[in-house]
Amino acid sequence: MSVKMIQDRVDSYGYNIEIADRSNTDIAVQKAFLKDDSIGKVVRLRRSARSGPLRKIRIRIEIDTNPPDGSGFEVKYVDFPFVSSVTVQDKASLFAGKVHALLCRKYVKGRDWYDFLWYTSQGSRINCRFLASAIDQQGPWQGRNIEVDLDWCTGQLRDKITSIDWTAAKKDVRRFVKASELPSVDLWRTDLFLAQLGKMK
Repeated sequence: MSVKMIQDRVDSYGYNIEIADRSNTDIAVQKAFLKDDSIGKVVRLRRSARSGPLRKIRIRIEIDTNPPDGSGFEVKYVDFPFVSSVTVQDKASLFAGKVHALLCRKYVKGRDWYDFLWYTSQGSRINCRFLASAIDQQGPWQGRNIEVDLDWCTGQLRDKITSIDWTAAKKDVRRFVKASELPSVDLWRTDLFLAQLGKMK
């Protein structure tokens, strides 16, 4: 689909669209791209039906041009703006991607641990094959062909959980959560996350 077609389609739903070039083809994860004759575009939408000053919504698209092997997928259906199907990663693969971030990110990101709480509260399983491929591709285990199973995951996560400054992690995430969730963020400490880790299966 061309940029013009996207502009026309979005315009038919009452939005105006700007395209801002953000090309950078030197990295595997391409950010903010909408494919046209060149690969780097950011989509910016603003509501055209309102009067007065308009606030812009910026949508960033990221495309992994060299994704790890082993992801699982499922088909979901949407009914707006018209009935269509979309193929998405399954929950086990999404959780594996999150565990990869938790174990391999060089700094602590509170939002990753917020997501960890959500996945473990849902009883999510981990796609170990996908995680093994991801850690072999990037991070401290790169190129080592680690055999990844649940015991390996929980062991590594336990080491990570017990090494984190949870005060700093709480500070990082507080600005992103609703006021009603702040009391639960105050509970963030080692024993909470170890308890959640015990729910992994």
